[in-house]
Amino acid sequence: MNDGPTVGRPDGQPVDLLAIAAHRDDVELTCGGTLAKAASRKEIVTFIRQLRPRVVILPFPVGRHPDHRIASELARDACYLAGLAKYEPGKGGEAHRPFKVLYALAYREDPVKPTFVVDISGVFETKMEAVRCYASQFTGAKAAGEIHPTGQDLYELIRVQAAHYGSLIRRRYGEPFYTSETHEVDDVLQLGVQSM
Repeated sequence: MNDGPTVGRPDGQPVDLLAIAAHRDDVELTCGGTLAKAASRKEIVTFIRQLRPRVVILPFPVGRHPDHRIASELARDACYLAGLAKYEPGKGGEAHRPFKVLYALAYREDPVKPTFVVDISGVFETKMEAVRCYASQFTGAKAAGEIHPTGQDLYELIRVQAAHYGSLIRRRYGEPFYTSETHEVDDVLQLGVQSM
């Protein structure tokens, strides 16, 4: 086992964004023994209170892999509970509730339409380098299902999907996200994509 990730910024300031994934601990616990089984809401609450993120990105809460679904549910619950001053007082810091919870839609083939798409054209190759860090899970895999629905190489599938989502916002590559709430718009002319 390793000592785990470094938590927070070196200067002790809150972070703006926290991404919670199901597989942060595959090395220690092996695939299938992930965050969803090993951690409790209380542990995630502690991370949220220490890091104080404004935005938390979670796996989409529907899917065939139970670890992804359960990690999403645990983390969403923890986002709420972290904001309750009387929940585990004195453990992990002061109460803090993130402003926004986003769900990552990349790699999904179900009919969920993204709430918004982020232009990732300038960082797409960096994203691919990060995905390749998990090569042991994906290299050579050509299975049916929500991750490899066409049976094509995963890295090519990621490129094709990112290009598709990018095309929706008139960019080369895009990353889709979903939110469960309706967004307020003050000025429709400030919305980023032209209709026609």
